[in-house]
Amino acid sequence: MADLALDLAVDLAVIAILAFGLYYRRHGRRDLCLAFVALNIGLFTVVAALSRAHGAGIALGFGLFGVLSIIRLRSASVQQEEAGYYFVVLVLGLLGGLRLDDRWVTWLLDGVILLVMYAADHPRLLARARRSEVVLDRVHDTEDALRADLERRLDGAVTRLVVTEVDYVRDVTVVDVRYRAARPPAAPRAVRDVAYGRTA
Repeated sequence: MADLALDLAVDLAVIAILAFGLYYRRHGRRDLCLAFVALNIGLFTVVAALSRAHGAGIALGFGLFGVLSIIRLRSASVQQEEAGYYFVVLVLGLLGGLRLDDRWVTWLLDGVILLVMYAADHPRLLARARRSEVVLDRVHDTEDALRADLERRLDGAVTRLVVTEVDYVRDVTVVDVRYRAARPPAAPRAVRDVAYGRTA
């Protein structure tokens, strides 16, 4: 029982650092922090029970991991960065619940995961890289004219654009744009800049 309590304490500390210390401070979504904690502790509980039960294969725990990840990540509202956090939350819960002979291996892997997430999601890493879905109130004759208009409106260099909709009746163009902003964002990443569309 003492070993289980220690594993639970470590898992709670790790998920608190990830959800509140990293994700919330950088993205500001309280609802997802709750989802991360609930998913992590739920998976930890099930895997811990399975790993200590006689006759229960750990493959069942991995199957649960796969089912949970598929069900949750099929939601259209989950962005790529959030999908990454969801996956890490699942991994941390699975690692914490497994009963490894060398507990320090689990702690080491938890630390490595946190460090990687801290670096990979750092605001200064690719700070000027942006993606927007832009709705223009005109239809351009050429891609060069469209690119020039987008760069003027977005104040950045367009690296890739995909026209997703053209409506000649309403004179509307919808474009998925990847661009490099002329200057890094002044506001925290939790406050999204919106330029003629939805920024991701």
